[in-house]
Amino acid sequence: MHYLLPFFKWSDSTWLAETIRGSRLYFPIIETFHLLALTLLFGAILMLNLRLCRLVMKDLPVRQVASDLSPWLSWSLAIILVSGFMLFSSEAMKCYASVPFQAKMLFLFAAMAYHFTIYRKVTNTDREPKPVWSVALALISVVLWLGVGLGGRGIGFL
Repeated sequence: MHYLLPFFKWSDSTWLAETIRGSRLYFPIIETFHLLALTLLFGAILMLNLRLCRLVMKDLPVRQVASDLSPWLSWSLAIILVSGFMLFSSEAMKCYASVPFQAKMLFLFAAMAYHFTIYRKVTNTDREPKPVWSVALALISVVLWLGVGLGGRGIGFL
């Protein structure tokens, strides 16, 4: 990971990072928006996964539920990424050596790649997926997004 050190040093020295570090209020305010967006994202993902498992909204097609939740997913993910970069930049050098940060980034990359490829393909079709595949897709999704959240919690403690 040493090849990323210049990026971490640059992020740590930006005016944004210095401004956030120089304030007692900015970090907790940004973190509040970050956590609220994560909660909205996970709530939307959870509802869609519960629908995939045929536990809620059985009368609605998966595609309709995915479409209805799409703005919540998109906007919350955008807020998470922007606020996350702001939080990261304010403590980039701390994150460089943080195993929970590395785990969070791996889970985030995997969750986004999964969500925007396999998961989206299944949830944006008119065909109802077979129950065994629906449950498997939903479980993978929940595990990946929970990994993002748990990795994030670990950053502050480890």
